Amino acid sequence: MTIRILLADDQEAVRIGFRLILDAQPDMEVVGEAEDGRQAVELARRLRPDVVLADIRMPHRDGLEVTRILAGPDAAEPVRVVVVTTFDLDEYVHAALRDGACGFLLKRSGPALLVEAVRAAMAGDTLISPSVTVRLLRHLRAPRGVTATEELTGREAEIARLVARGLTNAEIGGELFISPGTVKTHIAHIQRKLGARNRVGVAAWAWDNRRAD
Repeated sequence: MTIRILLADDQEAVRIGFRLILDAQPDMEVVGEAEDGRQAVELARRLRPDVVLADIRMPHRDGLEVTRILAGPDAAEPVRVVVVTTFDLDEYVHAALRDGACGFLLKRSGPALLVEAVRAAMAGDTLISPSVTVRLLRHLRAPRGVTATEELTGREAEIARLVARGLTNAEIGGELFISPGTVKTHIAHIQRKLGARNRVGVAAWAWDNRRAD
């Protein structure tokens, strides 16, 4: 399956660079480019890409508003949004992830991490630049609505703790000697019980309940 990607950045040079990296992947295709936030929302609704890569500081609508519109709790048909920015300010990270972003990547992270972020989004994972991961998770508080409606099993609580440490499904599987597919199933159950939209909500819940190392 080809992953269809929309780029949203007000700098043409950045869009060109990202397109060269992503179009070079055998399973990825850039299907559109937006130079401001308003155009990003319009193109996302018209083209229905699999993943939107959105800068934060854009004219008309910034990337945080774009994320909220396309991936937030009020989005009728949520789209996967990965925020890719120069700025790693805490308020940007928190706002993006609370409003549904499935990744937060710094532009200086390099081509390999950009490609990995797109694939992680498609797999239902959340990739955050390593330089902000620990700082984020130690200060993030559970988003509104992330309250357990059913008690987690011991295994589910253990997996939630590992999610809060920033581990991928494969890494959690390695820790617990189970397959990544089984981990994914457990995380789906955890998200349902917590009312969390993604694994960032699971991590926030784990930190708030002191289940992370």
